[in-house]
Amino acid sequence: MVKVKYIEFDGTEHEVEVEAGTTLMRAAVFNGVPGIDAECGGACACATCHVYVPREWQSMLPEQASTELDMLEFANEAQDNSRLSCQIILTDELDGLTVHMPEFQS
Repeated sequence: MVKVKYIEFDGTEHEVEVEAGTTLMRAAVFNGVPGIDAECGGACACATCHVYVPREWQSMLPEQASTELDMLEFANEAQDNSRLSCQIILTDELDGLTVHMPEFQS
């Protein structure tokens, strides 16, 4: 099992535990985490699962594909540490991952 913490813009924390192999987006949706709408169902076509990944975790994530980078161009409040949670598959190495959500996804 992999534990993940989602932090809303206002500081509200949601900690979930899911099986490895689940996407970061599905972990949020399956556990009712507000702010991860996932309107496209994980097809990397909407940017409504946008999160900020702290610097210490970035090197442990897969490279961003061109489709993710393209979608992030449409995301509100995109930053250097922005990722689409539908593109991150949770592994045992990501146990304890913490991500933050932009204000517009509150």
